[in-house]
Amino acid sequence: MLFHASRTPDLKTLIPHISNHGTPLVYLSQKRENVLVYLSNAVEKCCKEMGFAHSGTYTVWGSYGFNREGVLTLDEYYPDAVRDTYKGVEGYIYTAEESGDFKAMADIPFAFTSEKPIEVLNCEFVSDAYAALLSEAEQGKIIITKYENNTPAKLDWIEKTVKEEYLQSADRPEYRFFLKQKFDFLKQY
Repeated sequence: MLFHASRTPDLKTLIPHISNHGTPLVYLSQKRENVLVYLSNAVEKCCKEMGFAHSGTYTVWGSYGFNREGVLTLDEYYPDAVRDTYKGVEGYIYTAEESGDFKAMADIPFAFTSEKPIEVLNCEFVSDAYAALLSEAEQGKIIITKYENNTPAKLDWIEKTVKEEYLQSADRPEYRFFLKQKFDFLKQY
């Protein structure tokens, strides 16, 4: 079984869409818990809630990775980032048969892509993505690192990296808006 997350209800077929990689693909995972992070984008949510007018696509903010065992790790780069991004967000987890023309992703454990439409077998409604993530963390299926548990070295890395991101994103005003809202050290810019 493969899983796909979307905020769009009633999908019967998963259609390839252009993503960060520039190729129309459907993204799926063998692990249900891994797709929960795709139910919300912190940049889009912040801009909409704060009334920042933007047309077009939103830069994707994803502070997650995988440990050596392939367990998803979700790191907070600012206080209460997970709650802020996912609390109250509704969405759907779609399942598909693990057969056909799926290509394993080398850089993301348990993830697959398809260039072709995929028939949906089942749909699960998620009433609160934050509650779902906390439940998976309690079961040890994902790891959430709270902002206050970051090491001083990690906090230094976050500040350095976010400043670089801000300076390199002049062509993405929605991303700059998000970064300034979430990181006090950018107030000088």
